[in-house]
Amino acid sequence: MTGIIGRKIGMTQIYNAEGNVIPVTVVQTGPCVVIQKKQTATDGYNALQVGFGAKKAQRVNKAVQGHMARAGKGAFEVLKEFRLDDVSQYEIGQEIKVSDMFKAGDRVDVSGISKGHGFAGVIKRWSFAGFPGSHGTHEYFRHRGSIGNRSFPGRVRKGKKMAGHWGNEQVSTQNLEVVEIRAEENLMLVRGAVPGAKQGVVILHPAVKR
Repeated sequence: MTGIIGRKIGMTQIYNAEGNVIPVTVVQTGPCVVIQKKQTATDGYNALQVGFGAKKAQRVNKAVQGHMARAGKGAFEVLKEFRLDDVSQYEIGQEIKVSDMFKAGDRVDVSGISKGHGFAGVIKRWSFAGFPGSHGTHEYFRHRGSIGNRSFPGRVRKGKKMAGHWGNEQVSTQNLEVVEIRAEENLMLVRGAVPGAKQGVVILHPAVKR
């Protein structure tokens, strides 16, 4: 497997063997159930579709119910595909656990949806300094200032830092250390913070930049 689905439980801290405090994020990782095997002959590529998180069957439409029924494990909250070179070693309905993929000391990349902050101004969104609080400044304190010239370029350049929607977008944090795997509880303890709010869904991959 090239990844696994998890849920961010929250942050805490633990002590290592030397007595040092380590800040960790607790992630409930799986077990994920194989829902569908996609192969080059029929679908054009090799991948496993896996489900995570129990969901009431009546909250899923009939088509998706029938799709998930082949695994015989009920309905799932999240479906996700992971590309693989060879899917023959997996079977529909098989459970994939975090202990099968990761161990303490590994490095992982974690992707999730960041916390949404709504519409934010440039000071909060981009850490602009703002304008002086005196010396002639009049009703112009938390604004952004000039956004371009009149003759050249004669337009606002793409990517200009301005007020707008902040957060609620996919963010990836790379190269985090796996501190501990608690296989019996399907928990992974990752050093540091991961994107998203508590109970948010995250995707964990082996680190690209080890």
